Amino acid sequence: MNKEVVTPVAPKGDTKTPRLREIPYNYTSFSDREIVSRLLGEPSWEILESLRGERQTGRSARMLFEVLGDIWVVMRNPYLQEDLLNNPKRQALLVNAMHHRLREMEKRRVSNQGASAERAERVLQLIQAAQTAVDTFNAWFPQTRGMRARALRGLIHHTHQDNIAFDPFARAAHVTDATDWRIEYPVAVLYPDTESEVRALVEACINLGFTIIPRGGGTGYTGSGVPLTGNAIVINTEKLDALSGVEKIVLPGHKEPTPTFSAGAGVVTRKALNAAQKAGFVFAVDPTSADASCIGGNIAMNAGGKKA
Repeated sequence: MNKEVVTPVAPKGDTKTPRLREIPYNYTSFSDREIVSRLLGEPSWEILESLRGERQTGRSARMLFEVLGDIWVVMRNPYLQEDLLNNPKRQALLVNAMHHRLREMEKRRVSNQGASAERAERVLQLIQAAQTAVDTFNAWFPQTRGMRARALRGLIHHTHQDNIAFDPFARAAHVTDATDWRIEYPVAVLYPDTESEVRALVEACINLGFTIIPRGGGTGYTGSGVPLTGNAIVINTEKLDALSGVEKIVLPGHKEPTPTFSAGAGVVTRKALNAAQKAGFVFAVDPTSADASCIGGNIAMNAGGKKA
């Protein structure tokens, strides 16, 4: 728990007040305000700020932050998600504990006769917003089970079942790129064996209503490989690594033969550079991440590098 962790960043115009992080289990880069806004809505943060100076024991605030912390730590950790998906009883115990805290908050609100009606109404709004957040959290598990089952039924006809990954390791490995932005975890990660599988998988994902994110080495700095919605499926192209030898072909619009090779989207850039050099040519694309980036990403991102 990190309720008392203090980050010494003061608000504008205030050089004395530290920035508190009161939500427990928050080991992410999100501030309390960002978490409250995501889970309860921006108006709830404004209510919390207005109540901050009116706290007496602060017990209701702590119970609210514990509820938010429980939700947040699970939704930011795919390993915890998987554990609860596989243990409905454990999930129910966690949700019941959240409901218990909210009921205690309501009891304290009702029994606090000295509080103004206006303050009681603000606290009630927070309790109701938190209740909605808990209900949404609780509904996520059956929704996710159903989403996975639907995805598996629609995709298994187009690739081997082992190429459809729902496990937390695959999801965590594909939640961000070199930007390290972590917004939403993908529903699944697909690892097609051949290029011929890709079209069918893309069509199936579209028909199923999933957002598609193609991904190679994950070295991009534009955020193009970062899932922004909870219904994204990442198609990993690392197995598409076929690379032909260099041959001279007369390309459309050209009179003289041009040295070319055919490369799969998952070919690591360094491999292409070496192939060109071996044949006595220079492959002009030369990103700094040549040892990890892939040809598909070079093309998609128009990545030239320092020699382009």
